[in-house]
Amino acid sequence: MLLLAGIGVYGLLTGPRTTTDTYGDPDPVPTLTTPHGRHAPAPTLLPVKASDDPEEFARNVATALFTWDTGTGFMPLDYQAVILDVGDPSGTEQAGLATDVADYLPSREAWTDLRQYATTQHLTIEDASVPQEWGDALAQAQPGQLSEGTTAITIEGTRHREGVWNDEPVTSEHAVAFTVFVVCAPTYDTCHLLRLSVLDNPLR
Repeated sequence: MLLLAGIGVYGLLTGPRTTTDTYGDPDPVPTLTTPHGRHAPAPTLLPVKASDDPEEFARNVATALFTWDTGTGFMPLDYQAVILDVGDPSGTEQAGLATDVADYLPSREAWTDLRQYATTQHLTIEDASVPQEWGDALAQAQPGQLSEGTTAITIEGTRHREGVWNDEPVTSEHAVAFTVFVVCAPTYDTCHLLRLSVLDNPLR
C-alpha cells in the first residue's frame, strides 16, 4: 500500500476521495450559425477510442488527455468530460479520476490566458509498457481489492505546445511520464479508465 501511496495513486486500492468542481459551471458549447441564419450542429470533441487491449487503450487515453486547443470555444471541463466518459462504469473511482484529470489540464484562469496566444497542445508517445512496480502493487493487494483485468501502463512521451507570441509562432517541448490504470477483460468487454498517477511521478 505504501508503494502506491508514495507515488500518488490516490485510491486505486483504498477507494475514491471526494472532489469539488474547481472550474465552476462550464461555459455553454458554442453553436455555429450558417450564412442563412440557420443553426448548424454544435461542434463536439472526439471521444477516446475504445479498445480491449490495455496498452492500446492507455495510449488512446493519453492522446486524448494531452490534446487540446484553446481556440475551439471548449473549456477544460469539456476535455475532462471526454476522459470521464471512459471511466469505470461502476463509478467507484469516478470522483478520484475527476480530480486526476483536472490536475493534468490548465485551470480555468490559465486557459483564458493561453487562449490569448492561440495555444494548442498534443502528445508524442515514445513508450508504453507495464511497469515492474505494478507486480509489487499486485502482491500487496488483498484478494478482491482489484477487479480482474486491472493493470497499469506507464506512458513516456513529449508534450508539444504551439502558440503565437507577438504575431510570431512559438513552440515548446517537455518530456512527460505518467501511469494509466485500466480495467479490461474479463471484468469488461472493452477497457475502462480507473485512475491516473501524478504527472511525472509514474510507476517504473
